[in-house]
Amino acid sequence: MALLLGGLLVPLGSQVESRKIDETQRILDQAREALLGYVAANGYFPCPASASSNGQEPATTDHTAGTCPASVLGTGAYVGFLPAVTLGFTPVDTSGYALDAWGFQQNRIRYAVANANVTATSSCPVALTTPFTRINGMRRVTMGCIQTLTTLLYVCSTGTGVSSTGCASTTTELSDNSIAVIWSLGANAPTGGSSPHEDKNIDNDRVFVLAPYSKASGSVFDDQITWIGPPMLFSRLVGAGMLP
Repeated sequence: MALLLGGLLVPLGSQVESRKIDETQRILDQAREALLGYVAANGYFPCPASASSNGQEPATTDHTAGTCPASVLGTGAYVGFLPAVTLGFTPVDTSGYALDAWGFQQNRIRYAVANANVTATSSCPVALTTPFTRINGMRRVTMGCIQTLTTLLYVCSTGTGVSSTGCASTTTELSDNSIAVIWSLGANAPTGGSSPHEDKNIDNDRVFVLAPYSKASGSVFDDQITWIGPPMLFSRLVGAGMLP
């Protein structure tokens, strides 16, 4: 009987895990759509929620200047949690934070947005700091200039060899121009496991990792990530009349 039950529980556990992974991906996709809808309505990205702002943009957010507060300031990015209350995103926990399918406090959906600056050149005459979180910032710098920025968010296929400014090589780049990244730390949040990959998603810089799923010692990875790049953003903004 013990052997029979053991044989049944193993595949059942795998099925439950698979469902939670699928549900988490659905939550991340919905969060991405909520962010795109917010940008289409307002013309800028919201700041991430901090650990104490209860699922809202922090009170000292200033979209006139495009600045998010120090509580979410990372290296080359504003990094924190999805501002679910600001977005009107549901469901949320009792503190106002969206959760992944595992549903614990450490499983709050995370969010980062680039705080890159545009330098004036002959082809980009408008110099502007933090255009992505600034009112009318993206309209002012134009689509062409945004596409030339080299200090946006990276998503790498491995954490091996990454730095705070980029992937180990172009062959490991899944994206080198993401404007926003939304992610879950997975079932083993927040500390992950023995892995060169997962710690890159909690170090508050502009480089993220989406490695193959693995439970193997030394290469553990179960984080899930989605992102918003310029083409997806431009399509939504053009449709909303925010660009060109």
